[in-house]
Amino acid sequence: MRILLAGSTGVIGRRLAPLLTAQGHQVVGLARNGPLAVDVFDRDAVAAAVRDVRPDAVLHQLTSLSTGDRAANARLRRVGTRNLVDAALAAGVRRIVAQSITWAYEPGAEPATEETPFDLHAVEPRQHTVAAVAALESAVQEAPEWVVLRYGTLYGPDTWYARDGLMARFAAAGQLPADADVASLLHVDDAVAAAAAALEWPTGTVNVCDDEPAAGNVWVPAFCAAAGVPAPAPTEGERNGWARGANNHYARKHLGWVPEHPSWRTGFSTL
Repeated sequence: MRILLAGSTGVIGRRLAPLLTAQGHQVVGLARNGPLAVDVFDRDAVAAAVRDVRPDAVLHQLTSLSTGDRAANARLRRVGTRNLVDAALAAGVRRIVAQSITWAYEPGAEPATEETPFDLHAVEPRQHTVAAVAALESAVQEAPEWVVLRYGTLYGPDTWYARDGLMARFAAAGQLPADADVASLLHVDDAVAAAAAALEWPTGTVNVCDDEPAAGNVWVPAFCAAAGVPAPAPTEGERNGWARGANNHYARKHLGWVPEHPSWRTGFSTL
């Protein structure tokens, strides 16, 4: 398969390209500073690039996270995705696989499933993120075939949650909370494996996360210990209703995706 990998220089893209090549695919990497250097906010340049590549599938792994600027990442989700999808549709691409997140769901008591609605009535600053995620997913769903990968919080080499990552630095400065908010985590290598597998998955959204959603006052101290930084004191109080984690039952039972790191408890040892 001829694949256009958008975001080829990112944390996932750098690992995904060689995996896809080893599987026999022809991969063309697109990124602002990548092999195919394109600014995804330049609509005409994106259209020309996709038209020239003539891919069978587009893998959207674009992010803007290196500086921790969530507003920039939201803009990329909205505008960059719109440009990429329009270019793919104009070029006759049938399949688009894109990354999303597991923490845009509405409040609830249990880990969210793929059928759980988004938290579209959230207040700012959360509303800005949720709206951008919804816009990304809506655009991708215009393709004849599509898969949206709702990743858990990524950890592992080169992510925010690495020994030298942004959150380790926050922890060292006493700025990483260990509260009651529940998250679902995901090792970066498991995210990569899911993205490659999704080329063959049926159309739909998929929670891609490990098996053990956990409150921050449980997993954050474990992360800090693995990263070699002081752990914050666990805080009490109610969790935010939306901070509920996600359920990976569909991916495991119906798609055959099994994470190599089924729990952050053992996965953190890779840091």
